Amino acid sequence: MSEVVERRLGSGAVLILAGGVLGLAALIITVRRGVTEWPYALTFGILIAIGEMVQFRVDRSRNRAPIATSAALGYAVLRGPEVGIPPDVAQVIAVTGIATLAGVLPRVIAGMRWDIVVSCRRVLSVAGAAAVFSAVTPIDLYWTGSWRHALPLTGAMLLAVLGAATMDALIGAGQATEKFNQPFPAALRDEVVMAGRIGMAMGISGILLACGTSLLGLWGPPLVVVPLFLTQFAFRRFASAQRTYRTTVRSMARSTEIAGFSSPGQNARTAQLAVTLGHDLGLTPARMEALEYAALLSGVGQLALADPSPGGASLLRSRGERQQAAEIGASIIERSGVLDHVAEIVRHSNDPYRQGRANNSDIPVESGIVNVALAYEQLVGEGNGQSPEKAMESIGLGIGAEYDPVVVESLRRVIGRGFRF
Repeated sequence: MSEVVERRLGSGAVLILAGGVLGLAALIITVRRGVTEWPYALTFGILIAIGEMVQFRVDRSRNRAPIATSAALGYAVLRGPEVGIPPDVAQVIAVTGIATLAGVLPRVIAGMRWDIVVSCRRVLSVAGAAAVFSAVTPIDLYWTGSWRHALPLTGAMLLAVLGAATMDALIGAGQATEKFNQPFPAALRDEVVMAGRIGMAMGISGILLACGTSLLGLWGPPLVVVPLFLTQFAFRRFASAQRTYRTTVRSMARSTEIAGFSSPGQNARTAQLAVTLGHDLGLTPARMEALEYAALLSGVGQLALADPSPGGASLLRSRGERQQAAEIGASIIERSGVLDHVAEIVRHSNDPYRQGRANNSDIPVESGIVNVALAYEQLVGEGNGQSPEKAMESIGLGIGAEYDPVVVESLRRVIGRGFRF
């Protein structure tokens, strides 16, 4: 675990250092040249700071700040006629950096959740957008009401937003690879999908903010910022619903512990290992979520059995009992009406590989992951006492018959990297 912590600190330190050096250099250059169009710099700086103050976690991987991101991108692609002297790259970075610090500081003082690494990622991405926009946009190109100017200017703005999204996706994929040992192509795929779903919405909002301000002056931000606040509200509602969803699933999982059908923390440990294996195998975020829920709820069906297994050791039960428990658990989960994909994983989580997925590709690999994770937890988990090496020997005896060879090989890699409960 200490190795993982060191990697996280190293990755974050590099991003903080890069953002700090870039921001300081931009600030020095801006001070020497002087700030152009103070009212616009102040207006967009305030929007960025507000966005950072109300940042939140919409998923479990990183904080989001749609208002700050949109405002920073909008400031990076400002043009006339209302903006007499558009901000240069250094001024964009300086304003974004100072406003970011101003927005994060109140969260630090209030003891709220904050993530300076993610904020630095935003600064670096906005710097990329400003550099791309400055490189492809002639200084005399601005809004004139002519299609000859509007089309190339809009194209340049879109290119700048894509540049920012690409930079952020590459950085995020590198972080995910380092943090979760996820294959880089899979991590990059996940980042690109997230950029398409959320990132581009913030990018388009930034373009609309820049267009409105460029054409209407300081009347533009108040008109465009209302949809940004509505977007923020929608994201927060979604994040709240997701937290409630996860809390409900964890409460259901704890019912087996309370009833004595699993040892304390067994389901959480199984889910922890299953998620680690899922990362190693490059599953998508949606499949990862289903995998975690399935691992947490894999023992729910045991509640229908006559008596609990000692210490929650379901491996001591007969094959028929385990498969019956899995079927009952899947039926219980299906009654929720929204976890059918999770129920399918649980239904096959006790199927032997040779009689199951080896001959039926419709059975999800997640079922094999839960099967292996549960077996390893019951051999190594609290109170069981086996060493990881001994547990791997036991599981290795079932490769190809009981356990999916691909999953067992993934487990070897994970254990070899020092995974511990």
